[in-house]
Amino acid sequence: MDVIFTPELTICGIEELPAQRERKVTHVLSLLDPELPEIETFATYGQHHRTTLRFHDIIVAAPDRVMPRPDHVEAILKFGSDFQAQQNAQASSHLLVHCHMGVSRSTAAMLTLMAQANPDETAESLFIRLVTIRPQAWPNSQMIGFADEQLGRKGELTAALGRHYGRQIRNQPQYGEWMKTLGRHAELQMAVLD
Repeated sequence: MDVIFTPELTICGIEELPAQRERKVTHVLSLLDPELPEIETFATYGQHHRTTLRFHDIIVAAPDRVMPRPDHVEAILKFGSDFQAQQNAQASSHLLVHCHMGVSRSTAAMLTLMAQANPDETAESLFIRLVTIRPQAWPNSQMIGFADEQLGRKGELTAALGRHYGRQIRNQPQYGEWMKTLGRHAELQMAVLD
């Protein structure tokens, strides 16, 4: 039987990173814009393993922007494999995933890591758990699509993402306008509003 992903899990944005310093974070996945300088806050953290990936939070190609690519998700899954191996050797672990706002890239990465660690858990259950970790989650659809394919979920994660978007819009109607402003019309079209 598979073990449910049990370490402490945190998702946040850059401005929230100083508040995480005392939480004994053991592993950090940083998803940053390519032009952003190194984040100095991590120098104040205790010993931890950190991986940084650099791409923009977009879902359509734009000039001078780096789209999420399959190799980014491959790197997230490698981070997850390494984390699982190290977790088995540690008494406790705390995984922190962050992006700029802690809403899109980081929630997509965390959902990917949870799906990787729990291959028999339904996508619907994974999204429900994601919202308990980060209520404002709006995972990047490009990243979820790549994760769906690479994890062999056969469209399950993408279908559940549409239902998740629908719930988020019902619970927080401002998300619809916010995503329009950000040019995320394709994600709004994915939303299952019933």
